[in-house]
Amino acid sequence: MLIQIHILQNYAPSNLNRDDTGSPKDAMFGGYRRGRISSQCLKRNIRLSDAFKEAFEKDDLIATRTKMLSDQVKAELENLQVDDETVQAILARIPEIGRKGSKTEEAEDEAGEEAATETSEAKTKQLIFLAPGEAKLIAEKLAALYKEKGKKEFAKVKIADLEAAIQHETPRSVDISMFGRMTTSKAFDNVHASVQVAHALSTNAITQEFDYYTAMDDLKPDSEPGADMIGDVEFNSSTYYKYVNIHWEKLLENLGNDEEVARRAALALVEAAALSQPSGKQNSFAAQNLPDMILLEVSPRNVPVSYANAFLKPVYPKSDKNLMDASVDAFGTYMGKVSGTFNLKAERAFTSTQEYEINGAEKKASLADLQNWLAEKMGK
Repeated sequence: MLIQIHILQNYAPSNLNRDDTGSPKDAMFGGYRRGRISSQCLKRNIRLSDAFKEAFEKDDLIATRTKMLSDQVKAELENLQVDDETVQAILARIPEIGRKGSKTEEAEDEAGEEAATETSEAKTKQLIFLAPGEAKLIAEKLAALYKEKGKKEFAKVKIADLEAAIQHETPRSVDISMFGRMTTSKAFDNVHASVQVAHALSTNAITQEFDYYTAMDDLKPDSEPGADMIGDVEFNSSTYYKYVNIHWEKLLENLGNDEEVARRAALALVEAAALSQPSGKQNSFAAQNLPDMILLEVSPRNVPVSYANAFLKPVYPKSDKNLMDASVDAFGTYMGKVSGTFNLKAERAFTSTQEYEINGAEKKASLADLQNWLAEKMGK
């Protein structure tokens, strides 16, 4: 079964997701410059959303992406009442986990005990998506290895052998099960994502605009005119098409075939995708705009289809229709053509803030009603 989420959402002037120059991210699509919000940005805001926290935090099913593995392992070692000398010896090796490219393994082996002390950086070299309880497993395995090897031999254990010694089955986590995990360390299992999130693209062509601003010193005397700070920031305003899909069987597999948690996860994802907001420059622009249309598709076959090509030709407002109205029309028309051309068998339902009609889709009064519709489909 495949669950697909399609969202049309208009944002007021904003700079929601910046590139390396501080400009709003964009992309060429259909030969026109479009506004863009990266999938990484969208996934992070979904993971950290209240919808996810309320659904899973109390059950300890939310992971943490961090380089601070040392701090988590230290806390677990202290809970295990490991002596301080052992704790320090173990923590000295943590930054080596997942390290790639700084030295060859042969050079690390020759370095011996120095490998454990050569870096003063307590962080791991890469971000690691840690499931709840994972730091405890690592702490227990490292404490056992230290007890087996002793202080001197523990410091000389090769990195590959150290990582092999702490290999473990990944504890359950909804966000890792959905969005996957990739590390270059043998210590951590890679998890293939069951959810795909597209970069959001504007249905309209954009022209970046600039806000020129000044700031004044409140304590400066009136006799000293002029601004005390001058700057500018780029922004745009766009109607975005967002697309997310959930491969149900893969989600179940990643969650240990726990259907109850998988259903909750899919429903929470719908709510989070609808209500979570990118945080970029929001204190400056407060572009807190919710979607005007959300459509769900449930299909028996795993054939994901983004309808971004509905906007291959940019949408423009008309005398009787605003940009969102025109975008919904283009979306519905293209969805019908694709569905008919490829004989896609899907059940569809949507909710919207306006009196839209979309052929082949059942209209629901609210987001909650849309979630209830999905819950019924997953219960079959």
